[in-house]
Order: sequence, then C-alpha cells, then structure tokens
Amino acid sequence: ENLVLILDFGSQYTHLITRRVRQLGVLSLCVSGTAPLSSLAGLRPRAVVLSGGPHSVHAEGAPSFPEGFLDFAAGAGAHVLGVCYGMQLLVQTLGGAVEPGVRQEYGDMEVEVTAPSSALYGEQGKRQSVWMSHGDEVVRLPEGFEVVARSVQGAIAAIEHREKRFYGLQYHPEVTHSPQGMETLRHFLFDVCGIKADWKMQDVLDEEIKTIKSMVGPDEHVICALSGGVDSTVAATLVHNAIGDRLHCVFVDNGLLRYKEKERVMSTFNSDLHLPVTCIDASEKFLTELKGVKDPEMKRKIIGREFIVVFDEFAHMLEQKIGKRPEYLVQGTLYPDVIESCPPPGSGRTHSHTIKSHHNVGGLPKDMKLKLIEPLKLLFKDEVRKLGSILNVPESFLKRHPFPGPGLAVRVIGDVTAGNALEVLRQVDEIFIQAIKDAGLYDEIWQAFAVFLPVQTVGVQGDQRTHSHVVALRAITSEDGMTANWYDFERPFLVDVVKKICNNVRGVNRVVLDVTSKPPATVEWE
Repeated sequence: ENLVLILDFGSQYTHLITRRVRQLGVLSLCVSGTAPLSSLAGLRPRAVVLSGGPHSVHAEGAPSFPEGFLDFAAGAGAHVLGVCYGMQLLVQTLGGAVEPGVRQEYGDMEVEVTAPSSALYGEQGKRQSVWMSHGDEVVRLPEGFEVVARSVQGAIAAIEHREKRFYGLQYHPEVTHSPQGMETLRHFLFDVCGIKADWKMQDVLDEEIKTIKSMVGPDEHVICALSGGVDSTVAATLVHNAIGDRLHCVFVDNGLLRYKEKERVMSTFNSDLHLPVTCIDASEKFLTELKGVKDPEMKRKIIGREFIVVFDEFAHMLEQKIGKRPEYLVQGTLYPDVIESCPPPGSGRTHSHTIKSHHNVGGLPKDMKLKLIEPLKLLFKDEVRKLGSILNVPESFLKRHPFPGPGLAVRVIGDVTAGNALEVLRQVDEIFIQAIKDAGLYDEIWQAFAVFLPVQTVGVQGDQRTHSHVVALRAITSEDGMTANWYDFERPFLVDVVKKICNNVRGVNRVVLDVTSKPPATVEWE
C-alpha cells in the first residue's frame, strides 16, 4: 500500500534511490524506465521516481517512459518525482523545453530555494549544497509548473506542479554529496505523498514464508544450494522455517573454494546452524570443463551449468532415497545480482547493459529442470543480514565477507587450471585475510581478497634471480556492493602482509594493491 516505484533510465545512482527509500522504511522497487505499461499492471504506487541517466532527451533513441504512463500514475493517485534526466524527460513530455546548458553543471553546486512556500522543501531553509550532473537544462516550464529552486548559476534546480502531483529535481538527492538530500526525500515521501514507513524485515520474513508455503506443495521437496556465504545460508534458514525437513541442502566442492573452506563451512553448518547438509565433491568435473577457458563470461556460464548438473544428479539420488523427486532449487540471489546480470526488461539494451552474468542469474541454462525459489532476490546485502539476525543465524556468520558463486574462478585471471594458480591464490588469500583479522580490521571491510594475475616478473629472492607470479590484493568498503571505495590500509600493515606473502608463498615475487573504486571497476576482477 506504500510502494515507491523507481523507473530506471540508466543512471549509475538509480540503485541508490532504491536503497535510500528503503532506509526510510518504505518499500521501493526498481524497474526499467522503458518497460511496457503492461508490466506495471496491478501495481498501485504512491510515488514514482524517474531516475537520472547518461542520455540527452534530444538524442536519437533516448529512453522514455511508455505511452500512457502519466495516465497510469494519475489513475494510481501517485506523485511523480523526476530526478536529473527524469525531470528533463517530464518537462519535455508535458510541453516544456530542454536545451544544452550554456554552462554545464557537474559536481558540488549551491542551490537556492526561490519559492516562499515549496512542497518539495518545506522548512529546510533557503540554501543547500547539492550534487549536479547535467549538460542539458530546462529553459521553459510546461503550463502550471513553478520554479522552486535555482542553482547559483541561475539554472532551474527544482520544479513542482502541486495540483497534478508532478515534481522535479535537477540534482541527485540520493548521493551523500547532497547533504540535505535525504531530508528532501523524507519530506517528499512522508509530507508530500503521505506515505507511511511500514516496510519492516519481519514483514518481509512473514511474507516470504507465506509465499514459499503456497508455492511448495505439502508433499514436495526442495534442494538448496549452500555456498557457505551469508546469502545462501539465510535463504536456506528461511526456507527451512517454511517447510522443515523437506529441505535438502547441498554444498558443492567445485575445486574453486578458498583455503580449507569446505572443512570450515561444513563444521559451521553442523555445529551452529543445525542444517542437514550433503557435501558433494565435483571438483574434478568443474576443473575439467574449465580447462583452457579464459573468457570470464564463459567461465561463469560453465560454472552455472555445471552446478545445475550436480543439483539434477542430487535430485535423482534423493528421488531414489525418499521416493519423490525434488521440484525446486533455492538460491541466495540478491537484488544487486539481478540488476547487474540483466538489462532492464524492455530496454532493448539502449540505455543499460549487462555488467556480468552472475552464475545464479544470467549463467543458468534455459533447459534447467528444477524450478527456482529466490526468497532474497529483491533485497540488498545489509537487508539480508538483518533478516538473518531475525532468523537467529549466528552473528559471526552474518559478518562473513561476500564470496562469489563462481569462487576463485573469477579471481584467477584467465585459465584457472593453468599451473598451480589456484593453490598459490589460496595461500596468498589466507595470509591476507588472516592478517586483516589479526589487525582487527575484518568488520571494517566489506570484502577483501587476493587475485592471481597471468603475469610473471623478475625478482631477487635469496640472492637469486626469480621469474615468478604477481598477485593483487583488494579490499573495499561498501553498503550493498553496488558502489564501493577501496580500503586505505596503513603502510605498516601493507609492508607486513607483502613480506609474509613473498616469504611464505613459493612462486610469488611481486604484490600489487588495487586502489580502484566501483565504478569504474567492479568489485571482482572478472
């Protein structure tokens, strides 16, 4: 009843709007801005946010909302807020004018509220610093609109048409560089739209359990793919709460796990989570299929395919044991996985593209026999951790750093079976992570890992010339994995880690540090 719909027009910040709204206790869903109107059927949003985007509204093929959208919003009684490109699109569609700006505005900018009483700003004050990112600007408003704020350069920064419930911001309120942006969003949602903050993790849990019970028949069985990570563990615990012992968990050793990962994870499952888990060693099969493969997308798809083969075989084994074949497969797919793996529906890839195929989203074969249950696919990582806490998953498990489904395959650049790359990487990664834990930094970092590079360099070790491998270290801070900053280690820590790696891992004579944020890079190297 208090849904906020985000129409995505390709901005790198769209997911942030989704998150900011949720942080205010309101359910928000992100869909393609160009999706057909039929895909919105049945939704009754209280507010719709039109996101920013990299295009000019004048560019050929520039994305636009579907015909009839404004009537849909009016019929739902929804307030519409255009942000940056979204504001320009709203203005142009309604008969206003947008032109290339005489002075383009990028980065920090002061704006001044010019209207004596503004629905958008309420009592926020006359002046605030915001984050601009636009080359075009609105030069003529549609009939009935009012300018309520301008930049210090004179550009229109905010507009509103209270009667028709249309609003626009030429800047990004969702980013931290707009310090009062959250207050603007809060005021818009609660005071302007009259939305209630009624979205809570307990409600999500209750709804998901209800959904699973209605989906899975009383005599049907379900397989859950456990990776040892937070996502699959929370998903398994949730489904176990819904259907009990008809859930059969399987942990697959695909030959791409970290140092002693299988032993550590199985011990945790048995002692702390009390989940019934079968461990399957399929390492030889996976590595055989990956031999000689260097393309990262191909590696992900091979791994996704082989996982399904293992699950199908496990389902057949269970059928012989319990007399009934499992029909469903549970996976811990998250919202960022969905966003990164698939272009928005109906986009025709005109304004968004696949960043990478996550093995449990874009890497699944079309002829898969098992039907998917993905209870977390609309949640971000921090929301999953909150859900796990409600489900009494141990805190130590919830704080584990994310580990990619394809495992070390995306941390060995190129052929994962070449030489002893996997073994070298396991040793380096173990030293790095243990050093982080020993320094008390583990909980400050979202994710940390090592990468094996297909590069050899000249070095001097033990008074002898060496020609050995290069490894990279990466550590980031993040809220949800959609954007990230590299973690700034103190120099003594790095000196100590590099010394331990070069002295203890045979075949490594050079260590480099990845200091790239996301964007422009992704978290993983492949």
